[in-house]
This record gives sequence, C-alpha cells and structure tokens, in this order.
Amino acid sequence: MIPFTRPFLPPEAEYQRYIHDMFSRQWLTNHGPLVQSFEAHLREFLGIDHCHFVGNGTLALQLAFKALALEGEVITTPFSFVATLNALLWEDLEPIFVDIEPQTLTLDPARIEAAITPKTCAILATHIYGHPCDVEAIETIARRHDLKVIYDGAHAFGSHHLGRSLLDYGDISITSFHATKLFHTIEGGALFTRSAELSERIASLRAFGQLGGAGINAKGSEAHAAMGLALWPWLDHIFESRAHIAGIYDRWIDGHGLPITRPELVPGAEVNHAYYPIMLKSEAQLERVLHYLAEQDIHPRRYFHPALNLVGAVEANGIHMPVAEDIASRVLCLPNFVAMTREDAEQVMHHLEDALLLETA
Repeated sequence: MIPFTRPFLPPEAEYQRYIHDMFSRQWLTNHGPLVQSFEAHLREFLGIDHCHFVGNGTLALQLAFKALALEGEVITTPFSFVATLNALLWEDLEPIFVDIEPQTLTLDPARIEAAITPKTCAILATHIYGHPCDVEAIETIARRHDLKVIYDGAHAFGSHHLGRSLLDYGDISITSFHATKLFHTIEGGALFTRSAELSERIASLRAFGQLGGAGINAKGSEAHAAMGLALWPWLDHIFESRAHIAGIYDRWIDGHGLPITRPELVPGAEVNHAYYPIMLKSEAQLERVLHYLAEQDIHPRRYFHPALNLVGAVEANGIHMPVAEDIASRVLCLPNFVAMTREDAEQVMHHLEDALLLETA
C-alpha cells in the first residue's frame, strides 16, 4: 500500500532521551525547559524574533484573532482546510470570502478591495500547500486600508519567499505541527510575530490571561516539544526526501506529457514540498482516477474539498466562488512522505498515467 502520507518519527531512543529528562525534572507543562528550547530552535531557524508554541494550529489562529482584538468581518480564502473557517466562526468573526487565483490557488489580491467594507478588520490568507500568497500585494492593500494581516501557514514551515521565511510575514503568522505535517510535534502549532507588544499579549492569552485580561489554556506540553526536539536533527533529511519525491513526479509528468496541470509559484518562492497537488480536467475524471488508483492500493487525497463557501456552516449564505469551487472539484494531492522510495513514486506515476490513458482509450 502507498498511503497519502505517513508521519516521520525519529529513532525511539532519541525521543526517550528527552522524555527521560522530563521525568527527571517532573516538569510536564507550563512552559517548561523543553518548550523553551523548542521555541529557541524555531526562532533561530526561521529568523523570527517572537515565537509561541501552542497545542495546535487551530488554537494558534484563535489566539491570533484575540491578540489582534479583531471584531467584525475578515476577508479570507474559500480554498483552505476547514479549520481556517472554523477558527473565525468560533471567535464570532464573519468570514468574507474572496476568490482565489487560478494559477497559484491562493487569495487573489485583485479581488480584495472590492470586498472591503467599514466592518472589515483583517485579511486572513492561507499559504496553500506551502506555496506563498502574493504577500507584497496583500500587505500593500492592508496598509492602505488599515487592516491587520494574519497568514495561515499551517503548511508553510520551511517555505520561503525572497529568502525570508513565510512565517515572518503579516502581523501574525501561524503554523501547524500536527502529525500529518512534514515536521511535527504529534499535536502542536505556533504563532510568530515581529511585534514585542503582540508577543506579550499572545503569551498572556496562551496561559489563562495571567498577564492581564481573559485567556485560555493553549500551552504546548513538554512531551510534544520533546518530539519536535527529537526530530530537529532530521530536518534536512525531511526536506530533502520530500523534494526528491517531488522531483521524480515533476520529471515524469513533464517527460511523459501527462495531461494535468500544477499550481504556479509566485516569483521568489522556495517551497518545502509539503504536498504535491495536481489538477485534473474535471471532477468526473478525478473520481475515475481515484477509483483506479485505489484498486492498485495507492491512496492520494482530495485536498481541499469542498471549497469552504460550500461547507455547511456557511453554505446557506449562497456565496458563489467559481474559481475555488472549480479547483476544489478537481485537485488531487499525490502521496509524498519521507519513507517513500523512488520505486514507490514511479509506481504512483505509472498507475496515474495508466488511469489517464484509460480515459482516452
């Protein structure tokens, strides 16, 4: 079987070494030394002044909204994981969808200003598949209209734009360290900001509001930070393995002239190969390809589907996002994980090509 993904784990002894230290100290949570060490690693690696490790990426989004004191409408993308939408709804913010660019699949800056109203307080954009949004255009618009910018960088750890970490853009950026991500802490997430004032507010909100005002318990534990630290020496191996598989897919698609398209990157992008998305011609073709690959025990994933404007919580609003709906109906992410071999990747492409040939037979 070739699954969509498989978590990468360090040698068990490397993880146990950190857990042994945790047992020796009997300090399990409340911003212990392992969390502090993990945050220091993140700050140095990403070149970002302020970092806060939290329980998961959804909590990171909610803390970002609270730290920025958002109220009213937030312009956002209809093409993202449902957590992006749910975090807004949970915090009583009104999502205002703006369609995506058909080439990059990210929020289309050319459509943003038409959606701004007196109630608009922020823009929430997602770096899809670790591919950058047009950050310069988005932040220019935000400055012009005095709006906050939050980036959902759940996929963006290790991606860069013009040599700068994607997580170093916006008022606040967040990421996810869920077990399905290319780098993980089993469960976890983080917030990043350049603002010392925002950083202090996030620290308080993360720990029950102890520095003043209301807060919640969003802290990451020592056991979760231990996984991040145990995986840290393997970062280069993780990135190189993902890039290796993506390169095999690229060469096969281009060399065999397969009738599929891939998202384009904005100039200056360096991606982490967190996912390998392809677009087929139609949803019907996608479903036939999925069925054929499943018969070969190969399991890509429809990611993301459906478009968020068609999710039950907001579907009744009758919003139509033609580009996002079209892309969501026919985008497919191919398997890519550290343990994949060249033979695995070639098997995926061989059977994908067979499935596409059957379409034209």
